[in-house]
Amino acid sequence: MLHTLYARLSLALVGLFLVTGIVYTLITNSMTERHLQEITQHFNRDLAQRIVADRQLIIDGEMNEQALKSTFSAYMDINPSIEIYLLDRTGKILAFSADPGKVKRQHVDLAPIKAFLHGEGFPLLGDDPRSHERRKAFSVTPVPAGDMSDGYLYVVLRGEEYDTAEQAVQESYVLNLSASAVAFSLGFGLLTGLLLFHWLTRRLQRLSSVMSDFQQSDFTSHQPFSRKPSQEDEVDRLGSAFDEMALRIIDQWGQLKEQDQLRRELVAQVSHDLRTPLAVLHGYLETLNMEETDLNPERQQEYLAIALRQSDRLKQMVEDLFELAQLEARETQPVCEPMVIAELVQDVMQKFQLPAQRAGVELEWDQPEVQLFVQADFALTERVLNNLISNALDHSQAEGRIRIEIKQEASNALVIVSDDGKGIPVDDLPHIFDPFYRSQASGSHRGHAGLGLAIARRMVELQGGSISADNSPSGGAMFSFTLPLVSS
Repeated sequence: MLHTLYARLSLALVGLFLVTGIVYTLITNSMTERHLQEITQHFNRDLAQRIVADRQLIIDGEMNEQALKSTFSAYMDINPSIEIYLLDRTGKILAFSADPGKVKRQHVDLAPIKAFLHGEGFPLLGDDPRSHERRKAFSVTPVPAGDMSDGYLYVVLRGEEYDTAEQAVQESYVLNLSASAVAFSLGFGLLTGLLLFHWLTRRLQRLSSVMSDFQQSDFTSHQPFSRKPSQEDEVDRLGSAFDEMALRIIDQWGQLKEQDQLRRELVAQVSHDLRTPLAVLHGYLETLNMEETDLNPERQQEYLAIALRQSDRLKQMVEDLFELAQLEARETQPVCEPMVIAELVQDVMQKFQLPAQRAGVELEWDQPEVQLFVQADFALTERVLNNLISNALDHSQAEGRIRIEIKQEASNALVIVSDDGKGIPVDDLPHIFDPFYRSQASGSHRGHAGLGLAIARRMVELQGGSISADNSPSGGAMFSFTLPLVSS
């Protein structure tokens, strides 16, 4: 239960209210006590002076002992909450009205008395002779009398009788009602706070439930976190971010499954592609080894030529695999420099003139009106052009035509290689650049492993460009790639 945010907030709120209640009670009691002391001292500040004047304690400069005893008795009857003490000028207690068995001090500190006589701010608390620690509000006046010159009449305003009465009142109905009111107020505030916390955390709880369901579904199924259009706080933004993250995880998880399935199929396909030339190569070499004396020189040369072609095929496939692995691992880094893209295209076309003539295919070159300078790697770009033109040549029929164009597209140079062959099946377009992928319609071209276009895409991306494939409106396939222009 304590593992939920609501439970922890509730526990923290309960603790906060308990501490607040205790602190409030202590502060209230302390301030109430100080307030009562201040009121009492203000109201009775001249009490000691009036006692001395009214009761004629001083006659001809001498202390009237009989009047003093009478005063103690009279004032204790009139106001039992006070206690009267007669002090000498050092603070020693000479006489008092309290019960003798309860007076514990022999001296009273004179510092508060002098502060009182100098008119310093109230409340001023002086020593309570009935206790070694307690201090209480008082009234005091000098009593110059004979050989006890500069003595004091010291009146404790809230004596023992007052303490007894106060303790009794504390158990009264009014105080109990006040305490109940305070407890009810704190309880009502606590209940309101708990309900408020529940209202504030309910969406977090719902979001936590959505996350838990997503986790239990093995990250394959997600119920979006519902949020009201009028709300846009931190919880809504968190829920929206989680929705986007969950959808992306599901999409990537699906892609991983698809890629894993494709990888399995491609491994099987590559194994078959490697096994075929290996079997042919092994068969002809074995035939040459077993029937060397029975074969005439022409037959031997024919078998050797076939074995050599299969060996070259194996070599090319292994080199393509190795090159693609290097590109995917970013072990091959482009060295980009400014160059005229048209000059490179023209050089590559020259290499394919003879193979194109043999196949009866015409190469067309649409030279751009403006020379475009690109920031690219010479060797990688040449390899991309080789792959695209070679691919177009493989899929062109006799008397066909391959066209190369260069255009400027925003801040990039666009190179287009198109042919007038059968084109690319629509179902194959999304996968045409996937490693090892070969269209079902390309069964007549099984001399490659389907790595050329994947290698071309990776080389273009490493140079900051992009590559795409489509079918031209006039028929045939159309491959295009971009390279960034040199910034002026």
